[in-house]
Amino acid sequence: MAIKYDRLLALLQERGYNAYRIKKEGLIGQATFYAIKNGTGGLDYRSIDRLCKALECQPGDLMEYVPDPPKDDSAID
Repeated sequence: MAIKYDRLLALLQERGYNAYRIKKEGLIGQATFYAIKNGTGGLDYRSIDRLCKALECQPGDLMEYVPDPPKDDSAID
C-alpha cells in the first residue's frame, strides 16, 4: 500500500507555496516536505488538518491511495 502526495504538491504549487513559505507558515516541517517530494514520507493527521485549513480543501485533495500490485500466486518460491 502506498499513499501518493502528487495532488498536495500540485495544490501547493498552484497556490504559490514553496519550501520557504511552507516552513514560515508552519504547515509541515521542512524534512517532511522533502520526504513527500521524494516519495519517502507521509503526513500525520495534525499536518493534514493544518494543510486542509490553509488550503481550504479536503484530505482527498491532498493524497491518493495506490494499492499494491496483485501478487502472482502461480509463482513457485
